[in-house]
Amino acid sequence: MRLTLTLNDSQRLRKLALVAVLGVTVAAFWSVVTSVVAADVPEKGAALAADNPFAAPSPLLLHAPAFDKIRVDHFLPTFMFGMKLQLAEMNAIASQAGDPTFENTIVAMERSGALLTRVDNVFSNLTSAEKNEALQRIETELSPLKAAHSDNILLNRKLFQRVEKLWQNEESIKYSEEQAEVLKQRYESFLRAGARLSDREQGRIRSLNEQLSKLETKFEENLLAIAKERAVVVDTAKELDGLSADEIAAAAAAAKARGLDGKYLLQISNTTRVPVLTSLNNRALRQRVWEASAYRGLGRDGEIDNRGLVLEIAQLRAERAKVLGYENHAAYKLQNQMAKTPAAARKMLTNLVPGVVERVKQEAHALEAMIKECHESHELAPWDWEYYAEKVRKARFDIDEAAVRPYFELDSVLKNGVFFTMNKLYGISFRERKDLPVYHADVRVFDVFDRDGSQLGLFYADYFQRDTKRGGAWMSSFVDQSKLLHEKPVIVNCLNIPRPAAGEPALISFDNVTTLFHEMGHALHGMFSDVTYPTVAGTATPRDFVEFPSTFEEDWAIQPEILANYARHYQTGEQIPKALLDKAVSAKKFNKGFETLEYLAAALLDLEWHSLTSEQIPADVEKFEAESLQKVGASHPAVPPRYRTAYFAHIWSGGYSSSYYAYLWSETLAADAFAHMIAKGGCTPENGNLFRKEILSRGSSRDPMVSYKAFRGLEPTVDALLIRRGLK
Repeated sequence: MRLTLTLNDSQRLRKLALVAVLGVTVAAFWSVVTSVVAADVPEKGAALAADNPFAAPSPLLLHAPAFDKIRVDHFLPTFMFGMKLQLAEMNAIASQAGDPTFENTIVAMERSGALLTRVDNVFSNLTSAEKNEALQRIETELSPLKAAHSDNILLNRKLFQRVEKLWQNEESIKYSEEQAEVLKQRYESFLRAGARLSDREQGRIRSLNEQLSKLETKFEENLLAIAKERAVVVDTAKELDGLSADEIAAAAAAAKARGLDGKYLLQISNTTRVPVLTSLNNRALRQRVWEASAYRGLGRDGEIDNRGLVLEIAQLRAERAKVLGYENHAAYKLQNQMAKTPAAARKMLTNLVPGVVERVKQEAHALEAMIKECHESHELAPWDWEYYAEKVRKARFDIDEAAVRPYFELDSVLKNGVFFTMNKLYGISFRERKDLPVYHADVRVFDVFDRDGSQLGLFYADYFQRDTKRGGAWMSSFVDQSKLLHEKPVIVNCLNIPRPAAGEPALISFDNVTTLFHEMGHALHGMFSDVTYPTVAGTATPRDFVEFPSTFEEDWAIQPEILANYARHYQTGEQIPKALLDKAVSAKKFNKGFETLEYLAAALLDLEWHSLTSEQIPADVEKFEAESLQKVGASHPAVPPRYRTAYFAHIWSGGYSSSYYAYLWSETLAADAFAHMIAKGGCTPENGNLFRKEILSRGSSRDPMVSYKAFRGLEPTVDALLIRRGLK
């Protein structure tokens, strides 16, 4: 899953994927930007048209976006003026005559860019959840300006000198814990951007950043196109034998939406494995579906080819790391994460590989035995794994996924599962409202009330798959919490649940149940943020910590008391039978060798790509991928990586380069924390209040391990992780 993080200032600068559909050239734009005089800070919003909804904070509740008034042609002028305004604000800070203070330098920087943040928070989510050709042209045309705007601030020598002077005097000034962390992060962001480099080196960094922003945007655009290109068209319902009537109806509806009346469409949009592979009886069709997924982005039969993009991105990232003084891109990226070094991240992953591979071999033997039991003679192939795993699961636990789905109706899971748990644990409540405008008819909006009845924030839920939405699941924010700016959070969760046929209930898989809980964990991380400064708010934490709160929330989904409340038959309302529930919970830990190895392979592949120097970039993407996995012992013919190189969005366009390991690092924290909470009484207000106070409210206002130990009392061990994954 990809997370769109709450933005601190440097994240805002990196995230600005800008756009041009109005015919304004880059050269013309920069003639405007470079004409800004340091002392000439224009009145906010003065250069924007009167009807531009971004010109001032939204008048809606908590400044929720006025989607009923926002048009595509508002984005470009707002971005243009927003960047001009923030550069003027930063130049004014840098040009002050007096000595720097925390207030006149750091706080002033924290306040800057309000207009830019306002428009980007909306634009970035639309380009992920509801992208059209106009938005795509905007994103593509102006994406290099993101890098240039960031560099114009972080390579501003006068601005850096003020921050550096504060940093050098840090010990003589009495800062609060949060202020000290904000100063540290501000100072390090300048250093990591190249503030101390020579003019020539800074020029090269600017060029590399510009090129990378273009390539990363192109990669993301390609993935959206590839999802349409690689969808599998099926001629007859007979070929879909094994799928439920609802799934077949949904495939027919998806085909009809593409103008393919009378046919059926199986969509490919996320990981290498595709959910329908569990059920399809037609082996030839299973192979077609798997190959459509696994061979994405390889340019087969004249289709879109991402291999050249990947090689160029890897090359430029490696060169940039070298100019900045790092051995490779992974060393650069991990310096300010919990892992600190690529070696530490790699060690965590490779230590697990031998035991996991042994478990995979055991699982493979069971599947091969099932193939024979089904009177088949073929070898176990990747497109067979989940199909026969489901048969083994059913035989061992006497459970069928199709028998469980009727108890997981989306609205019940959301309200009686996710919301119910959040109320029990944290005392918050959700109330749906219909009066706020949304960007798509699928989107729902909820007031979120705190334990005392006060408004905590707003929650937007966008759950169904569509062609205009990228794959995966993520949390984003339209408004970020900040006491300094007097802002309360407005949060959105996006998933890709297959849309049911018209009039049919949305019966979802257990995986999607877990994802609902997971993304709510991210949402609460933004919602419970209780800090002063935007830089350290909400999910603006290290990558290998940010998945901790979300992974922690997942495990409530399988707690018997929670399941009993939401797992009810959509027709009769009857609770899921205890025998079936017990089997479902037990079966959840089945096939964990496969799931862990596919993840480890992807995480190690990420580190292999980003541990290369610019001189080591290979010519053959597929060969490098195969050799890398063999080298670390994570290669198995029937278990491909969760994401292969050519469609690995997390690392090429999603901000997780060198950091895909973070999910397992965070899972270690999550498993340890959850086991501790269960030992302390489970889903109780006392436990929830402590977790909220020490973890969820803190953002990155202090060192993540300090926060963890404040909650847990000590550092985590891997014991709970191994149990959680069924490996111990």
